[in-house]
Amino acid sequence: MTFTGNVSDTDPVPASSAARQHVRAPELAGTDWLNTGGERLRLAGLRGRIVLLDFWTSGCINCQHVIDELRPIEDEFADVLVTIGVHSPKFTHEGERDAIAAAVERYGVHHPVLNDPDMTTWRQYAIKAWPTLVIVDPEGYIAHVAAGEGHGEALRRVVGELVETHDAKGTLRRGGNPYVADETADTELRFPAKAVATSGGRLLVADTAGHGVAEFASDAETVVRRFGSGERGGRDGAFDVASLAEPSGLTLLPEAVAQRVGYHLVVADTAGHTLRGVDLSNGAVTTVAGTGEQWRDGDDAGKALDVDLTSPWDVCWWDEADGGPGGVVVAMAGNHTLGLFDPVDATVRRLAGTTTEGLRDGRADEAFLAQPSGLAVGRNRMWFVDAETSALRWIEGDGHDGYAVYTAVGTDLFHFGHRDGKAAHALLQHPQGVAVLPDGTVGVADTYNGAIRRYDPATGEVVTIASGLAEPAGLVVSGGVVFVVETGAHRLTPLEMSDADQVAGEALEVRRPATVLASGAVQLNVVFTPPPGQKLDERYGPSTRLEVSASPPELLIEGDGADTDLSRLIRLSDEVTEGVLQVVAQAASCDIDAEHPVCRVTRQDWGVPIRVERGGDGELSLVMSGNPGPSGA
Repeated sequence: MTFTGNVSDTDPVPASSAARQHVRAPELAGTDWLNTGGERLRLAGLRGRIVLLDFWTSGCINCQHVIDELRPIEDEFADVLVTIGVHSPKFTHEGERDAIAAAVERYGVHHPVLNDPDMTTWRQYAIKAWPTLVIVDPEGYIAHVAAGEGHGEALRRVVGELVETHDAKGTLRRGGNPYVADETADTELRFPAKAVATSGGRLLVADTAGHGVAEFASDAETVVRRFGSGERGGRDGAFDVASLAEPSGLTLLPEAVAQRVGYHLVVADTAGHTLRGVDLSNGAVTTVAGTGEQWRDGDDAGKALDVDLTSPWDVCWWDEADGGPGGVVVAMAGNHTLGLFDPVDATVRRLAGTTTEGLRDGRADEAFLAQPSGLAVGRNRMWFVDAETSALRWIEGDGHDGYAVYTAVGTDLFHFGHRDGKAAHALLQHPQGVAVLPDGTVGVADTYNGAIRRYDPATGEVVTIASGLAEPAGLVVSGGVVFVVETGAHRLTPLEMSDADQVAGEALEVRRPATVLASGAVQLNVVFTPPPGQKLDERYGPSTRLEVSASPPELLIEGDGADTDLSRLIRLSDEVTEGVLQVVAQAASCDIDAEHPVCRVTRQDWGVPIRVERGGDGELSLVMSGNPGPSGA
């Protein structure tokens, strides 16, 4: 990994040969700062402090996980560590300052954030994936790089080691955190996500940043009661005692099922990695699925309270009479799958997806999904939206006691836009909500386009029926009226079903710089260095795994598939000049010399845009965890 960019003229020149082996951290560049009271921060001004750079983008679920992973580290090292979020956007909407400010508040980001809309700092640090974490030592050198999530303990150990080293050298400075919280408004709801209507016409709304569920009267304006204390947490109990963590999806159980299990409402408690049950008769909140720990690897099926979940974003009952399995489908955004929760048997299993992020149709257990974020039943199928592929998709029975996944709108992880017309050519931008409308068509909350789109399964046409909305993330039909959950405006908005518009917007692409590689043989290396005090776990065989594929598949002539070595010689076509190299790496490490060693699995998915040119590089190195060194990983 080679770091590029300008180093401050005021930076000291390394004096020792040991220092010369390190990489100086490039200065930060961007358009503006959040959570600093308007001050611009410079790495040169933070000498003596350990700086942790978190390269993120607001719609990325893995990035949201990392925000939570960093909280205990920020607390433990508050007097020596400065965390800076570098927001380098994937989607166009994510580059807007107001959108970033909203995300900072919604996800409780309590550290400075730099807006990097042109990805200048991203390029200077040669970042290849969201999220990526870079630790800069008190003397301004790169000490550690980690791509993906699940690095919390490794980061804690690296920071602890740096504190010890630089405290002894006298180069550590304590105190002086530059974080200044930006002002926030006071509204009835804060970043609501989804809503569901009761048979009596009341609306239940997931109040995400309010960490609860609000029940509105049938006028959709008067709050009748709330479930949850408003504090972020995972406590069960009475409606005013229980705590939730960024709840998103809601579904009501059929009355017969509710009577058997003792609760009526299922809540996708997203940041708590659980499903919660709410008894609407007395307001009691209980955990009905999930352990509270985030799923990382291994089995995701079994008794509901024994299985780890990962960011359940939406839930929807799918009855057998509607072609379903008779249970609650869970949009498991955190690992790109659809799960199935059976409230009667109290079990969880996977319904669709492989955990590989992407867009691939076919058998449910072989399909690729990408951050499913909204669910709705209609026409004997379950409709869902995949946010990261900007896609409208569905799952239905395959006629052989199984299920299959299909795509109505969307192509891949890298193309998006706002364009109507035939579904094969229509474009969305990070949709998060879906509903079957009263006329049988499918409404899509096209979140980052600020629009409501309508897909007609009979004609295959997509049109825009509302625009100018603030991050719509959910749709609900109540009494013949369609309400939009307008996340960015903190409200429910009745939808005016006016004449449809035909928007002919341009196709847009994810703005990541392509890696230029040579055709023919290319050496692919994934770097993983166990954190201090740990070693690779080889007790039961190989501790690492590497899986490689490409889009289009013709880009990769040799070297696809899975193996245990993190280095591999691949061969690129000289006839396909552009594409995406998809790399999934995994490594297991355990404590050294411990009687009861703690073991962890680290996993990262890369989708690396590739351009094949004569004279391109013959080597591609991706750092999953470790120090990149002066000129290569």
